[in-house]
Amino acid sequence: MNKVGLFFGSFNPIHTGHLIIANYMANYTELDEVWFVVSPQNPFKEKKSLANMYDRLEMVNLAIAGSEKLHASDIEFHLPQPSYTIDTLAHLSEKYPAKSFSLIMGADNLQGLGKWKNVEVLLRDYKIVVYPRPGYEQAALGDHPSVSLTDTPLMEISSTFIRNSLKSGNSVRFFTPDSVIDFMDKKGLYQ
Repeated sequence: MNKVGLFFGSFNPIHTGHLIIANYMANYTELDEVWFVVSPQNPFKEKKSLANMYDRLEMVNLAIAGSEKLHASDIEFHLPQPSYTIDTLAHLSEKYPAKSFSLIMGADNLQGLGKWKNVEVLLRDYKIVVYPRPGYEQAALGDHPSVSLTDTPLMEISSTFIRNSLKSGNSVRFFTPDSVIDFMDKKGLYQ
């Protein structure tokens, strides 16, 4: 059975930190591939700072072009809004019965997992693969049998940093792939 890690996010925009985490997960854990699940709208985030979902999906596709183990998914674009992780997982499991899905998340998100919709079902039916985040050394639920903590390199870069840098006219070269920078320039994103 093909093991797929689902990396949910706004990817507003995608950056090197996301790519390093996904590549680590696809090559250094039991996962065979990683799907970037681009969220149309996170129920906990305000919509106005989000770039158009199709632009964010396109930036993910540009960033991972040529990678065999990394894929972009627009599955949540076609599900009721706001989309909850458990519903997306159930939908994907039904659509791709030959794949086994795991959830990839940062230790900071693991902290708040107790508030998620149907968390018991999530922990019962799916594995959660966790990457470290600064300031979240001892994650709650870290010892749960469905949760595995990884030694993914620690990333302190954020999409907010990139958006703010672009607004200030600073270079974001090497923080995100050149193809993504070109796309943002052409579209005038985050100016």
